[in-house]
Amino acid sequence: MDITRSILFRGIIFLSLIFISLFAPLATYSDNTPVTVKEDAETFTLDNGIVTARVSKVTGDLVSLRYKNVEMLATTLLPDFKPVAQGDSPANNPNWRNPSITGHQHGYWSHDAMGAKGSAPALPSITIDPKSNGGERAEVSVRAISNGRKMGTGPGSTPEGQFVSDIEIRYTLGRGEPGIYTYCFFEHKPEYSLTELGEARFCAKLAPFFDWMSVDARRDFLYPKDLHVGDKYIYTALQSANPAFGWSSTTKNVGLFIINPSMEYLSGGPTKVEFLGHRDTNAEAAGCVLNYWRSSHYGGAEVNVAAGEEWKKVVGPFFIYMNAGANHTEIYADARTRAAIEARKWPYSWVKGVDYPLDAKRTTVKGQLVLNDPITGKKFTNLMVGLTAPAYVSPRLQNPPVPVITDWQRDGKFYQFWNGGKADGSFELTKVRPGHYTLHAMADGVLGEYIVKDVVVEAGKPLNLGKMTWTPLRHGRQLWDIGIPNRSSSEFYGAEKHDDPEISIEYATLFPQDVNYTIGKSDFRKDWFFQHVPHNENPAAKSTPFFGVSSPGRATPFTVIFNMPSAPKGKATLRLAICGTGSRTLEVSVNGKPAGKIDKLTGDGVITRHGLQGLWYEREIAFDAGLMQAGTNKLVLSVPAGPINNGIMYDYLRLELEE
Repeated sequence: MDITRSILFRGIIFLSLIFISLFAPLATYSDNTPVTVKEDAETFTLDNGIVTARVSKVTGDLVSLRYKNVEMLATTLLPDFKPVAQGDSPANNPNWRNPSITGHQHGYWSHDAMGAKGSAPALPSITIDPKSNGGERAEVSVRAISNGRKMGTGPGSTPEGQFVSDIEIRYTLGRGEPGIYTYCFFEHKPEYSLTELGEARFCAKLAPFFDWMSVDARRDFLYPKDLHVGDKYIYTALQSANPAFGWSSTTKNVGLFIINPSMEYLSGGPTKVEFLGHRDTNAEAAGCVLNYWRSSHYGGAEVNVAAGEEWKKVVGPFFIYMNAGANHTEIYADARTRAAIEARKWPYSWVKGVDYPLDAKRTTVKGQLVLNDPITGKKFTNLMVGLTAPAYVSPRLQNPPVPVITDWQRDGKFYQFWNGGKADGSFELTKVRPGHYTLHAMADGVLGEYIVKDVVVEAGKPLNLGKMTWTPLRHGRQLWDIGIPNRSSSEFYGAEKHDDPEISIEYATLFPQDVNYTIGKSDFRKDWFFQHVPHNENPAAKSTPFFGVSSPGRATPFTVIFNMPSAPKGKATLRLAICGTGSRTLEVSVNGKPAGKIDKLTGDGVITRHGLQGLWYEREIAFDAGLMQAGTNKLVLSVPAGPINNGIMYDYLRLELEE
């Protein structure tokens, strides 16, 4: 009887909370209320009079987040979800929480403080006690010690866990702040074994009244629960260009956004495309806002740590910001304004006890690039400069391991610092952690990267690299080019419809005779399709969510027609900048004769997932210039027959002649 009454009482309380969150109007709250933190056996509760947050002491999950007494997170648990008890572990609980299986609700780090079987329970603590600072700030921590065991219950994990690392999750609330900060600290100790991290992000699943998703300017729209969109990959966007993203409510006129004040802890640098939001695919269809710092999307990123390697990383702190406004436009604009405010605060002075240098230990790195190219000119367009970890061989679990070189595009293990430069090539990178870096630079209209190795940044010491001459590589004089080197296929025909899942099929209708591009006459904005894919011949072909267009198509030739005033001699080099790959091979012929073949291309799923850019790399085919002739010439690039996803996306093409 006592058990029955207890269950009934909890049910009444739960339904009451839902009723209050759905129907209680926003009240006026003071922004000068002291911050408090309370705890019971299972949770911490942080409160500043505007925001009330409850944190699980078992997992580190954010189980409740209230803004002016309105519950902002999804609170309905799916039938197969049962919370674990203190000290329990996924291995001995048949209902262990795996988000991909149970549809985990609330807000959570995918690699949480849940230990594997036999590991010690999480260690909750108050790391900033508001009683010690007059109620200015509170912070709580949930820490788990691996002791060599696998940790976490995120994507790709098993009941035994996944990643061998100590994990600490923190939440921080300040006086008057309309949101809460969270960050996660990973530490792989020298005595720990080789380990690989799966997909890693923070996810918040939101209350049912959130119905307007704001990811970027293109994906800012009404998205009610009953709008069923099968393919969530149409909502991906550049992380670096969108530091504030989330949802608002057209009925309650409130918003919830994730704000990244810095991109240093995210993977893939300024060109990384990622999920920022979508609706859950389960029956609850909760709106999701996601902060990925390592994923497998669009070429993905890696966090592999070798046996005996000491490795630490702090992901965040980032801000879960909540606001109110007259409409979704005002709410989203306010979130972007707040993002600029948070960026100016970085690094946060209140972070203590983890590997996070404060402002005095960081520094500024500046310099000037001097462009030396006879065709491009002297001025830069959209110059981007960054400091990243040097390229490294990533360890592998497979036996024998396959050595893979990991550069900044696929690195999620270390930190990166990027900023735009000026037209004259001057640049300044601020708030850089001390460390050993490689400098990278890229700009629209310039093929390739400028690289400077062995850049050593010392704590608190500004570094001026001075003037550096960038002479882009050329193999002789340029005969022709197609497109704009800008790391994406955005300038080519059809690119504006890249997030239409059927666009790869439409190529066959738009270009029934395939691409025939005449140098000096054709316009790549109209005459060069942004995807070089197998040519569909199946009227029933369609795109399937998550898998794209897997039905087969015939081989597709893209033909470039150009004139030569006389028969050339020497060596010709076809240079291809590739920004999306499904095909593993590409054949090239000149005037009907084989000129070469490119194979072992790097797949990144960009075509399958409806993107404009993924992993960027350059490939070259050098051939005897004698294959060309005086007058009309035809160079043909052929993607082999196969699934329509198996194509190539070009950033830029150039033919050069060294006589």
